[in-house]
Amino acid sequence: MKRLFKSPSIAWNQKQKTLKDRAKHPLLVDFYSKELPAPNTPLSEIEFIAMDFETTGLESKKDGILTIGTVPFNLNRVFLNRAKHWTVRPRQQLDEESVVIHGITHNDILDAPDLSEVIEEVLNEMSGKIMVVHYQRIEREFLAHALMERYKEGIEFPVLDTMEIESIIQKKVTGGILNRLKGAQPGSVRLAQSRRRYGLPDYTPHHALTDAIATAELLQAQIAYHHDGDLPVRDFWL
Repeated sequence: MKRLFKSPSIAWNQKQKTLKDRAKHPLLVDFYSKELPAPNTPLSEIEFIAMDFETTGLESKKDGILTIGTVPFNLNRVFLNRAKHWTVRPRQQLDEESVVIHGITHNDILDAPDLSEVIEEVLNEMSGKIMVVHYQRIEREFLAHALMERYKEGIEFPVLDTMEIESIIQKKVTGGILNRLKGAQPGSVRLAQSRRRYGLPDYTPHHALTDAIATAELLQAQIAYHHDGDLPVRDFWL
């Protein structure tokens, strides 16, 4: 079985040791100290963490995190009793356009803590785990930039990106000469549209915890329908 993605697999276990040696802030030293699953660990043996952010916008350098949702899961179960949700007060102003999308208002964040007050708890949830996200750029870039602002250090971590996995699936199922002659086009890889292909229910969008749960369920379906739980995690992580 070839690696799912064209790019070479990142040696995350070795990279994490390097990141630990370079880290200066105690929170990041602790984060990198917890060992990741070995690269050859089958997907079926891993407990993942699905994560989602709601933000004030889409640009990590000028926008901030509003809410964070996480939920642990494996390929068979989503552990809702261990789900977490945080609301934080961003340093950036809310604008009307973002309020319309996520429904989080100024009143909702008026008494919310700064990210620095909850980040230890967030990192404890993430430490030693492989994150599962839908569109890796948001969670990776926003968290790295937020920590850089506060601690002068960013953060790196392995992810499985259900959007990228679905994009590859769609290219495969609509590829080939016959499909091209028929005018077949890859389907949307947005979270809701991707879920519908697997008969998963619609959830209210743009809520960090709900979207994290939706992402966990989507990965379970993608592996069940198109892949094999015995495949090693290195074939999927980025």
